[in-house]
Amino acid sequence: MDDRAKALLKALIERYIADGQPVGSRTLSKMFELSPATIRNVMADLEELGLIHSPHTSAGRVPTPRGYRLFVDRLLATQRFEVLQPSQIREMLPASEPTRAVNAAANLLSNLTRFAGVVLAPKRSQVFRQIEFIRLSDKRVLLIIVTPDGDVQNRILFVQRDYLDQELTEASNFFNAHFAGRSFDEVREAITNELSSLKEDISRLMQQAVEAGTASDGSDDGVVISGESKLLDISDIASDMDRLRRMFALFEKKTDLLQLLDVSSRAHGVQIYIGGDSQLVPLEDVSVITAPYGIDGKIVGTLGVIGPTRMAYDRVIPIVDITARLLSNALSHNTS
Repeated sequence: MDDRAKALLKALIERYIADGQPVGSRTLSKMFELSPATIRNVMADLEELGLIHSPHTSAGRVPTPRGYRLFVDRLLATQRFEVLQPSQIREMLPASEPTRAVNAAANLLSNLTRFAGVVLAPKRSQVFRQIEFIRLSDKRVLLIIVTPDGDVQNRILFVQRDYLDQELTEASNFFNAHFAGRSFDEVREAITNELSSLKEDISRLMQQAVEAGTASDGSDDGVVISGESKLLDISDIASDMDRLRRMFALFEKKTDLLQLLDVSSRAHGVQIYIGGDSQLVPLEDVSVITAPYGIDGKIVGTLGVIGPTRMAYDRVIPIVDITARLLSNALSHNTS
């Protein structure tokens, strides 16, 4: 492609993103000092390269996934995005509450872009700072796990007998005194010898705590999604009921989404996946923009935006990038 073809492709895609209507040679001729015939010839070349196509009998053209890919990789200049005030950031992404900060990041992405915001949350720590047993009923005990980063996890243990509050306090104190700061897997290895001096039923309670601490609580499958309903306002997606169904199936099953976000967490910087161009995005006309975030320089998850391929990439890319940096700062501050 020569410079003229690149300039025409860039103008066509920018116009289509802005208006949502196929762009014809007459429209482009008003933007360039070229005749409609010359522009038609260039557009024919671009169509032959698979970068644009005609959606129907209209003389206008729209970008293909391949055209969008070339646009974002080689022709795009991102906008400067004005970061929120520090006080607003601290309020939205509270450093003292990691789980809330992750959820807030998904909301922030959705609200700023008007698309769906997604965050692959950090894997929950299996190391604990302290635990506590609280009696709920004669056969149920609440296990409270506090991780080193301040995350609080709750599990309900179904026990074989009614424990006195004093017994539960004794079990909590023993656990915290001997095992605090270690992972539940490490505790499992040591638990047989360490607990031999305790009564058998107290030992059994602690073994249940170890199993519960190692297992997922089922309340969080690792992906936080916010603003799916905003996609109903986007005509490119909402106008096709089958496309809409497949989009929400993606949110519901989350398998493909998890794979995409997991792959993104191993990449550096902002990644752009365009449906029909990337095998990781199972839907045509859908783009996913992601960026990894970390704690103290170590990548622990990914966040991003899901929206139509016809999106303002120059605006959305810096929003995703900055949100990842903000979440990294909030989570790193929490551990300092």
